[in-house]
Amino acid sequence: MQLQVMNSPFNQEQSDLLNRLLPTLTETQKVWLSGYLSATQSFSAVTEAPSQELLVKQQEKTISKEVTILYGSQTGNAQRLAEQAAKKLEEKGFQVVTSSMSDFKPNSLKKVKNLLITVSTHGEGDPPDNALTFHEFVKGRRAPKLDDFHFSVLSLGDSSYEFFCQTGKDFDERLEELGGTRLYPRVDCDLDYDEPATEWLEGVIASLCEAGESEIVTPIEQSVTGESVYSRKNPFKAEVLENLNLNGRGSNKETRHLELSLEGSGLTFEPGDSLGVYPENDPAVVDLILEEIQWEPEEKVSINKQGDVLSLKEALTSHLEITVLTKSLLEQVAQLSGNENLRELLSPGNEEKLKAYRQGRDLLDLIRDFGQWGDSAQEFVSTLRKMPARLYSIASSLSANPDEVHLTIGAVRYNAHERERNGVCSILCAERLKPGESLPIYIQHNQNFKLPSNPDTPIIMVGPGTGVAPFRSFMQEREEAGVQGKSWMFFGDQHFVTDFLYQTEWQKWLKTGVLTKMDVAFSRDTDEKVYVQNRMLEHSAELFGWLQEGAAVYICGDEKNMAHDVHETLIGIIEKEGSMSREEAVSYLTDMQKEKRYQRDVY
Repeated sequence: MQLQVMNSPFNQEQSDLLNRLLPTLTETQKVWLSGYLSATQSFSAVTEAPSQELLVKQQEKTISKEVTILYGSQTGNAQRLAEQAAKKLEEKGFQVVTSSMSDFKPNSLKKVKNLLITVSTHGEGDPPDNALTFHEFVKGRRAPKLDDFHFSVLSLGDSSYEFFCQTGKDFDERLEELGGTRLYPRVDCDLDYDEPATEWLEGVIASLCEAGESEIVTPIEQSVTGESVYSRKNPFKAEVLENLNLNGRGSNKETRHLELSLEGSGLTFEPGDSLGVYPENDPAVVDLILEEIQWEPEEKVSINKQGDVLSLKEALTSHLEITVLTKSLLEQVAQLSGNENLRELLSPGNEEKLKAYRQGRDLLDLIRDFGQWGDSAQEFVSTLRKMPARLYSIASSLSANPDEVHLTIGAVRYNAHERERNGVCSILCAERLKPGESLPIYIQHNQNFKLPSNPDTPIIMVGPGTGVAPFRSFMQEREEAGVQGKSWMFFGDQHFVTDFLYQTEWQKWLKTGVLTKMDVAFSRDTDEKVYVQNRMLEHSAELFGWLQEGAAVYICGDEKNMAHDVHETLIGIIEKEGSMSREEAVSYLTDMQKEKRYQRDVY
């Protein structure tokens, strides 16, 4: 709105000056100016302009120096960003409390003045496990009205999913409904979250400090200190020591066991952590894409804001994602190409058609169906996401295998839309990666999937297929440490003869007592398919007895099917054996989760 003499208390000269100044101000400058004017108003009785020192003191009276940071994290990214934000705020003199949402007492929310949330979205728009209870509380009727409450949300997600960053959006909208005021607008991060996360923290700190100039914040990832210089942004090239097929001849599956060298990296990990791997795209698919577009393979293109340059072919091979079609990509392509058919697909009311089109198709399909886009190779690649790392549960113990890290990777092959499709990283490992070659890797620490601090605590592990990986690391660690606590493993796959992954190791641990009990389910060996949850039900009384003794339960594997079924089975067992209602059984399992006795590593 333009200021005029008629609609403001200013004269014509003042209005003209303000109309020229106000549009040039940043949000940070506006916030500071507001604080400045409030402070000077308090000193209206003073004939001279207040000193900068007095202004700062006056502002500090109205700005709470206490900040609470809550994180909801499944794989550890949101937790790490929360901890790094806390460190930066403490350097600025703020008193910071950082907590998992599951450890935070929801009723304490009304006592908080400044709240920062870092949260990921899991599955189809669901909160991560350690955010479920807090998410339910905030969205429910018991959530308090929030007066004099300021907040900001950093939301992590994957734009290839329909409900991108949904959990962060839920918190952001609900906290505003409850009366909160945003310190800084919500930032939704895709898989490559470093730059937007840093910008979010800059904005939050500037708002909290009410600084006259934007605070300069070291990029979040670079604020981590530790022995190793290698990280997600600076991966270590690990030499492949072994690459073996774990399945027997005649199996319907191919599961690769990789052993990688960490020698010279300084990288360390604990059982339950994951390994991030940066793969390369299938060169055959890259060649097909290059055949469809008109630009030269060796043409140079910039691949990031820093101006790093690669050839078009190398960018498509090693840097850019070509196997997933996000809605954002399709919208950019429609705008650049002007293709009416694509615009129609993206129009309101066609959500199901769009979802069906994206399923199982890749960049090559998009080019063949709607033509290429952009006036240059640079414009073409600028629409594409950076290739995300693939996360795999670590299948070894560092204490048992110094300077090594092991992975268990199932090869992904399928047919869709009359083309054979391959998993990017799994088929690289299965078909092209040889011992002596290297993979760019980093450690993804995950505090939400850890062995009990008390080694005597019984553990129950459920991990069919490649979900067995972290439990191999658990057993190696417990064997190395001489742990005496009871352990029970539930493993399942298709056939006993060909698909019993790490069979000899499990048998050895049973024999030596490192593993107390093991139950297996091979679904294709019997007329009626049997799964791990069936074995759990067969031993429901004993399993509940372990829970009553304080056992911790761990689940690793497919979330949509296996993990969901196992979760429901656990509720059923608790309900039956504990003589509880379903509501009481659900509450029992929720309490286990709060006590970190129910942990999941699911995908």
